[in-house]
Amino acid sequence: MNIDPRMLKELLRMQLLYKTNILSDKSSGAGNDESEFSELLNDLLSQNTDNSMFNRAASVPVTQTALKPSGLSPLFASASSYRTGTTAGSLQAAELDPLIQEAGRRHQVQPSLVKAVIDAESSFNSKAVSQAGAKGLMQLMDATGKSVGVNDPFDPVQNVQGGTKYLSNLLKKYDGNQGVALAAYNAGSGRIDRLGIANDNDLAAKMSQLPKETQAYVAKVMNLQRSYEG
Repeated sequence: MNIDPRMLKELLRMQLLYKTNILSDKSSGAGNDESEFSELLNDLLSQNTDNSMFNRAASVPVTQTALKPSGLSPLFASASSYRTGTTAGSLQAAELDPLIQEAGRRHQVQPSLVKAVIDAESSFNSKAVSQAGAKGLMQLMDATGKSVGVNDPFDPVQNVQGGTKYLSNLLKKYDGNQGVALAAYNAGSGRIDRLGIANDNDLAAKMSQLPKETQAYVAKVMNLQRSYEG
């Protein structure tokens, strides 16, 4: 039997996609892929080399589950290294909104800022744990959490209340300069104080002396806050 090289190439591609999909997620509609694969195989055996076969092979979708890594643990190394997905994050944000609103009112912090910090820190994952040991929605270190009355950092109520209180303390410490407070939230107030950063003008002048993660974090939270206000 003479096999058109193009046909063989498409057959191999289909087989690879099918096996990848099965291994990555057995519930992701793999039956449809199997049907397409079988049809393509039958076409090959019958030496049907018309263009419609190649069109069908090209139209088989590569599902998201076939490409995404599996078995990842929810470790959070930096503000940009942990995301749960926009749709899931938005749903969880809506569910947490009453808690965020209440914490913001209690500690006199804009709810949009609290929500932005939660989004940047954990993408609304209450079980997130960083490589450094920060935990929960607002990624509180154990010592920080205890200083603001948090006994269970994985409890959303305690974590949001404690994290918002800590953020409020930083805003008061730096006279409402939000950029400085956010930099201190990420890098620690000790580092901010050692650099002599007391207000947002100081922060702008000395931003390059802060870790790149902190620079990105401040910009990210501010952008997220604007989006939530909008």
